[in-house]
Order: sequence, then C-alpha cells, then structure tokens
Amino acid sequence: MKKSVSIALMCLMLPMVAISTTSCAVKQAMDQPDKKDVSVLVEGTPRYRVIGELGKPVNTKVTKDGKKVDVYSFIQGYSKGVKAARAFGHGAMDIATLGLWEVIGSPTEAIASGDKVIVRVHYDENDLIEKVIPIKGKNELN
Repeated sequence: MKKSVSIALMCLMLPMVAISTTSCAVKQAMDQPDKKDVSVLVEGTPRYRVIGELGKPVNTKVTKDGKKVDVYSFIQGYSKGVKAARAFGHGAMDIATLGLWEVIGSPTEAIASGDKVIVRVHYDENDLIEKVIPIKGKNELN
C-alpha cells in the first residue's frame, strides 16, 4: 500500500516539477531583444525617425559646418514570431524531457541573444541622413 502511494505521488509530482522548470529557457526566448527596423538607415530619413527606432545615440558630434554625426549601438534581436516559436519549442522540449531540456535550452538562449550593431550616421543641415557607416555588424544592416 505504501509503495503504491509513493508511486502515485511521484506520478503527480514529476509533471509539476517539469512544468515548473519550463520557465527559464522559455522566458529567456521571450525576453530576447526585439528586431530593430534598420530600413530607417537610408539616405533622406529624418533623425527623429532613426532615434525613434534605434534609441538615443551613444555619441553625438556637431561638425564645423553644423551637421550632426550620431553613433548608435544596439543589439539586433528577433521578430515576435521567431521569439514565440523559440519559446514554444523550448516549452515542448521541457515537457517532453521532464525539464532536462533546460540543461541545453538555457545556455543556448544565453548565447543566441542577438548581434551587436554599431553605426555612424551623418546628417545634413536639415537632420536628414546623408551617409551611414557601419562600424560593427554590417551583415545585420542588409
């Protein structure tokens, strides 16, 4: 009798433990940085639109002729669909492996956290993009 009660408790506890451990990789996947719309980095885009998409520049200089040059640094993340698919995959694997997937899933999400991009943006006298110079992450701008 005691043995069957122990087995029954184990059968009830195991799924609860598996479900409670699913939050790590799933949460990491959903918390990945959002994908930035780098299509704003073209000639003629107003500075306010660039700031609205990429955030505040890390550095701004005004040249001798009064034109601004901004440096932006950001992490190019993932679309909502990609993040949701990754989270769903982690959740399914967590359940299928009774939580053991976290040993692989969590480090994977820590590594696959987007790519760093740094660009220098030159504006004309009307604060419209004149030139964009990629410093790091050139492939993320295509």
